[in-house]
Amino acid sequence: MIERTPLFLLPGLLCDAALWARQVAELSDVADCHVADMTQDDSIAGMAKRVLDAAPERFALAGLSMGGYCAFEIMRMAPERVVRLALLDTSAEPDTPERTAARRDLVATAGVGTAGFSTVVEGHLQTFVHPDRLDDAPLMNTIRASAHNVGAEAYLRQQSAIIDRRDQRSSLGDISCPTLVLVGRDDALTPLALHESIAAGISGARLEVIDDCGHLTTLERPDAVNAALRTWLED
Repeated sequence: MIERTPLFLLPGLLCDAALWARQVAELSDVADCHVADMTQDDSIAGMAKRVLDAAPERFALAGLSMGGYCAFEIMRMAPERVVRLALLDTSAEPDTPERTAARRDLVATAGVGTAGFSTVVEGHLQTFVHPDRLDDAPLMNTIRASAHNVGAEAYLRQQSAIIDRRDQRSSLGDISCPTLVLVGRDDALTPLALHESIAAGISGARLEVIDDCGHLTTLERPDAVNAALRTWLED
């Protein structure tokens, strides 16, 4: 019997376990998958501590977008516990002043009530996926349902955490475990260039670019993502 690697999967902003559903289903022969709860904390450090408290002594780690910010923080806090690292559609850089200002505007709108939060969700949907997928009703409904499952209160906590996240660029050289850096070629939120910089900064990291794909690679192109993750887990 093949021993399965404990694998913790970290969702992004407004995403729940549905973000990783295809990975959990299709990698279960090689990985014991756990999707982390990223809704309870208002800091990336708090999210990282929650994951570390739930994880076994040694585990593999994959994070998408905000989940990637958390993965970087876990690598800073407890690098000896992570046997493999996958960074998907994310950034090692801190928020820019312009992005922070835009986030604060979104938080203000989301705090107005149900209508305000729905407006914010619909706006995010426009940037989460490749433009060609905006008419894919099942995909969009999955993402929309996840966002509403997360809810407005958790969204405010998540945005606060993202705004205050660390600049992790100087720590890239300290990462020594096998690392996959993966991005949708058409990711409008965390573009390819950011991932090229991450991969260049981590010794031995492998960069995987998924064509015809936006920010939510695990949902948009699950087969391609699963193939990359399987190679990463089995190498």
